[in-house]
Amino acid sequence: MTQLSWRQKAGCFFGALKPGDERPELFARSWLGLWAVYWRVPIFLWSLITITWSTAAFWGTTEKYMLYMTHWGLLLILVESLFGVIVALKEDGYVPDKKAEFPWYVKVYWVLYNITIPVAFLITVFYWSILNTVLRTFKKKVNYAPNPTLDVMLHGVNSLVMLTELILSAHPSRLRHVMQPLYFGIVYLIFTIVYYDAGGLDPWGHVFIYPVIDWSKPEQTLVVASLTGLFLALMHILTVGVATLRDMIARRCRSTPNGLYNDGFEA
Repeated sequence: MTQLSWRQKAGCFFGALKPGDERPELFARSWLGLWAVYWRVPIFLWSLITITWSTAAFWGTTEKYMLYMTHWGLLLILVESLFGVIVALKEDGYVPDKKAEFPWYVKVYWVLYNITIPVAFLITVFYWSILNTVLRTFKKKVNYAPNPTLDVMLHGVNSLVMLTELILSAHPSRLRHVMQPLYFGIVYLIFTIVYYDAGGLDPWGHVFIYPVIDWSKPEQTLVVASLTGLFLALMHILTVGVATLRDMIARRCRSTPNGLYNDGFEA
């Protein structure tokens, strides 16, 4: 059994990338050979249009738009797809050079990719299964979806576009990167605490952003936050599983080996 060094152990704990052990060109094309621009540009345009639409249709004042994780997730999709396009443009036709460093923009894209997909899945499941159930029993009416079509775009299509990114991509998703989406979740949680402590209110004058994340009831909120974190980790595991299945299919569909392999479940 191989003994890990303290650097390797730290890397596993913090979910750090391992620059250089993946070829940059894997981030520029699909396992089908399709240039990544063909699906990342539509995703970028979709997120840009949806952000513009949701901002115009927002039920509160403009400065409160970024209170909600849904909108954080939408912004993540915009930035992730933008970096994805940059990677596709710069790394397509890449000639391997062992001395060259892993490009910084590929690292940024990979981290955004690792965060955005599980967060999109979390937002969809959390909204339709938990938040809607709570709102049905909530005494004061809180309508997060004044426009039904936009509601589906924000809380359904978001996951479909990121599933498209996941299925078409050729680069790996690794189990050890689970800390990256969890760090994002922690940042949002800290934001809600700071906002509550500063006396911030939601657009309807409530002391919470979401009824299930109400820091005037800290014990209840900590339980919900902990369960949500576990579910976010589960969404990352699901992402790794889909990527692994994708690459198994890719290897069987190709007549010649091309080195494509997702080692997400390996140590």
